[in-house]
Amino acid sequence: MIRSQVLICGGTGCTSSGSKVLIKEFEDRIEENGLSDEIKIVRTGCFGLCALGPVVIVYPDGTFYSRVQKEDVAEIVSEHLLKGRIVDRLVYSDIDEKVKDEIQHVSLNDTNFYKSQKRVALRNCGVINPESIDEYIAMDGYAALGKALTEMTPDEVIQTIKDSGLRGRGGGGFPTGLKWSFTAKNEADQKYVVCNADEGDPGAFMDRSVLEGDPHCIVEAMAICGYATGASEGYIYVRAEYPIAVARLQKAIEDARAYGLLGKNIFDSGFDFDLFVRLGAGAFVCGEETALMTSIEGNRGEPRPRPPYPAVKGLFGKPTTENNVETFANVPQIILHGAEFFNSMGTEKSKGTKVFALGGKIHNTGLVEVPMGTTLREIVENIGGGIPNGKKFKAAQTGGPSGGCIPASMLDIEIDYDNLVSQGAMMGSGGLIVMDEDTCMVDIAKFFLEFTVDESCGKCTPCRVGTKRLYEILEKITSGNGTLEDLDMMEKLCHYIKDNSLCGLGQTAPNPVLSTYKRFREEYVAHVVDKKCPAGVCKKLLTISIEADKCKGCTACARVCPVGAISGTVRNPHSIDPAKCIKCGACMEKCKFGAIVKK
Repeated sequence: MIRSQVLICGGTGCTSSGSKVLIKEFEDRIEENGLSDEIKIVRTGCFGLCALGPVVIVYPDGTFYSRVQKEDVAEIVSEHLLKGRIVDRLVYSDIDEKVKDEIQHVSLNDTNFYKSQKRVALRNCGVINPESIDEYIAMDGYAALGKALTEMTPDEVIQTIKDSGLRGRGGGGFPTGLKWSFTAKNEADQKYVVCNADEGDPGAFMDRSVLEGDPHCIVEAMAICGYATGASEGYIYVRAEYPIAVARLQKAIEDARAYGLLGKNIFDSGFDFDLFVRLGAGAFVCGEETALMTSIEGNRGEPRPRPPYPAVKGLFGKPTTENNVETFANVPQIILHGAEFFNSMGTEKSKGTKVFALGGKIHNTGLVEVPMGTTLREIVENIGGGIPNGKKFKAAQTGGPSGGCIPASMLDIEIDYDNLVSQGAMMGSGGLIVMDEDTCMVDIAKFFLEFTVDESCGKCTPCRVGTKRLYEILEKITSGNGTLEDLDMMEKLCHYIKDNSLCGLGQTAPNPVLSTYKRFREEYVAHVVDKKCPAGVCKKLLTISIEADKCKGCTACARVCPVGAISGTVRNPHSIDPAKCIKCGACMEKCKFGAIVKK
């Protein structure tokens, strides 16, 4: 009889940290101690606290072990699983390790990271074995599909999605039920459902984590969408850089077919639906729905002019419904529990929850899901654990390269679609990058713009040429060669690109520039007028020097300088030759006396 389960994260983050080795070690140690009939090892998807991986949770007590290594396994097995004694040194605690007096054992859901979250899209991630269809079914999996096919008409399914208030989680926030209704009303001999899993934003991993941790929910949701819209075939377009997600998706589809949950006459309803996986080559532009469909068709991923919209002429020229992974992940729960379940959460115009990939200058990097309307402060300070090293919060970039920044003065903004758009940002797919006081906002804008320049498909001139010219202006500014006229030209060019680009990539590419220029104009002016980078990031605007009264003449800085720019004798103050200095920062890291400063 199973008395305990050991859940080990099998998401990409923990896998890269060695969770595969942990699983094998646990299996060997458990067998060695004769516990194979009592202890079950479960490889799950992402738990969310990615910074603390590899993560191991022991049930039924729910003890949460973090950063577990192979050499720790024997102790967990001998102490916890055999003797019931928790291994304190490995237990995760919300309290700072430097100040806590004693270990505080709290359940996973009671930690600061989890207690403000509401998991709907991520409900099974970190809970079940994503490669077991039986475990998914045990968590009410495919019950929503059964309910839709046996108790509801296609119109009733669409109306339920409309009533729930679910909006697309891929960026624009278009009402999902309305999109489904457009496809449903168009008659055709063939219709399609497409899942956009081409997650390309830097730092974003929301969709990947759902596919890795709960692939069956996407299979189920797409079948429900097919029934509602009259489609008999679906495609999941996922980037090839997600090998774990791809493998688990393929297995989920195969198992669903074997159980009669895909294919012909599902639930004896007369409804036929099947799914196929298509791999993308990593082009960011393929996140745009028409470019994605063009890629599935075997052509170069380039956007098409709209109209006609995909609901009329989409994949292979047929009516098509396209949603992203997170959008679909909400569908089974809405059908199973009703529209009220979902629309009771969130704000008036933004219902439900939103998944964010929380990264940057933050203690708890990872995956979070919170009700719409949660404040940025709640996410950053409570769930995220605040800014490391005593630094101050400066801004958060939402929506990745297509989004904008929210400054510290707006830390109490309630995050939903309309609030973010009104402030020059956007929800996007859910990337949330936190920046501290040492971040240069001009450099951040340049970073995101460089990404979109590289990812432009080149089909339209405003995006292909305009973003390149815009990047050149930012490069000129950060190099100390910018003028006030350049700032005026930069702003004009941003608006031209937004108004004239063919697809969403070009139309939103200037957003990071416009939002940082609006919120941090003084930094742009400092780069241009004072030829200084206030954050000390832009190397060509920096001067690194040694303060003579603090220098002890230890020679440590001179010994690590790669270009011999530091001179001086033992026990006497040193100096830096600015003509030779490459501003690498090696000397600053080595100095123990704080004598080397950058200005």
